[in-house]
Amino acid sequence: MKPIQVGLLGIGTVGRGTFEVLTRNQEEIQRRAGRTIQISMVADLDVERARAIVGNQAQVVADARQVIANPDIDIVIELIGGYGIARQLVIEAIAAGKHVVTANKALLAVHGTEIFAAARAKGVMVAFEAAVAGGIPIIKALREGLTANRIQWLAGIINGTTNFILSEMRDKGLPFDDVLQQAQALGYAEADPTFDIEGIDAAHKATIMSAIAFGIPVQFDKAHVEGISKLQAADIRYAEQLGYRIKLLGIAKRVATGIELRVHPCLVPAKRLIANVEGAMNAVMVQADAVGTTLYYGKGAGSEPTASAVIADLVDITRLHTADPLNRVPHLAFQPDSLSNWPVLPMDQVVTSYYLRLRVADQAGVLADVTGMLARSGISIEAVLQRAADAGENQTDLIILTHDCVEDHMNQAMAQMQALPSVLAPIIRLRKEDLS
Repeated sequence: MKPIQVGLLGIGTVGRGTFEVLTRNQEEIQRRAGRTIQISMVADLDVERARAIVGNQAQVVADARQVIANPDIDIVIELIGGYGIARQLVIEAIAAGKHVVTANKALLAVHGTEIFAAARAKGVMVAFEAAVAGGIPIIKALREGLTANRIQWLAGIINGTTNFILSEMRDKGLPFDDVLQQAQALGYAEADPTFDIEGIDAAHKATIMSAIAFGIPVQFDKAHVEGISKLQAADIRYAEQLGYRIKLLGIAKRVATGIELRVHPCLVPAKRLIANVEGAMNAVMVQADAVGTTLYYGKGAGSEPTASAVIADLVDITRLHTADPLNRVPHLAFQPDSLSNWPVLPMDQVVTSYYLRLRVADQAGVLADVTGMLARSGISIEAVLQRAADAGENQTDLIILTHDCVEDHMNQAMAQMQALPSVLAPIIRLRKEDLS
């Protein structure tokens, strides 16, 4: 049978890993796919570097549109990244009747609705396992493995850079800026780490997972996004004393009034498996009605882990290459005409519990004032930790854990507490997720 011909757009870290793993495991992959899968054309602006990688095994060009225009190419792999030229090339590849494999979570989170509609109209597939959590097959689990279930929520450590930073801050007691420099030196963080440390990368991935889990359109613009750049080592220490660890989580949850879609630092009970995911590793928990809780763990980035997901998509497309498009697994798991219009809730309507740290004057009546304001806002307290003031100091930290409440109520209570003369610094607020 004629080999499936693949065109690769971008042969950076993941592109190189894809080429090398596909070459190394060619026999095993062919046995699974039923046909040979061959990268026969590569487009990269650095032609000489690309030729050094592929040798004489593939044609190398500088112009990606030459790959798209080649009638012999069956599948185009897009590994360029970003929203700009990558979007144009993916749309052009679909228009040319090519199947597409992409690891571009930003592209799909922002333009996925347009791209999936174009692919459906043309009868081609867009596969994107590598776009979320690297080598962890979470997209396949959500789209296929959990098909029988009504998914209730998912929560994931889906950015390895931030997880590495938080692990180092906890283990070594170092401030954020010092650990960020260490992460950059080790290659975990980019020179401009904004997408990672401000939660944007995790929000792209959470947006994609929420669409598949609940059958809603991708809606990145409605996600609530907070990063870890303002997180302080003191709060990591206090969380540890209270039996929690702080993780940056991407959360998607189905509630009676709509869908929660949010990324922010969370206190997670230390006894939860996901709280013990350390370093640059990723993990996703999924709660569903029939199967209960499942956990998916592994490397969320890197050359060969991500290449593993890219090649899995190549194999899937190869198997279904000649199948009736109506009989393929839908891009977002649910049939396109069955997507829900459930609203993504604004953050002030979300119900969760909280960790508050107040820097207060060490004087009588402060705790009563603070707890009274919380009570009047309908917020009940789970635990209080008040550190004794150091010798010679007249201020201290007051730590409060609350039970569940509506975020809007918490916002109002915080504004009232902040106005107290005895509260001496901006209140630190982190959300708490039990994940039970």
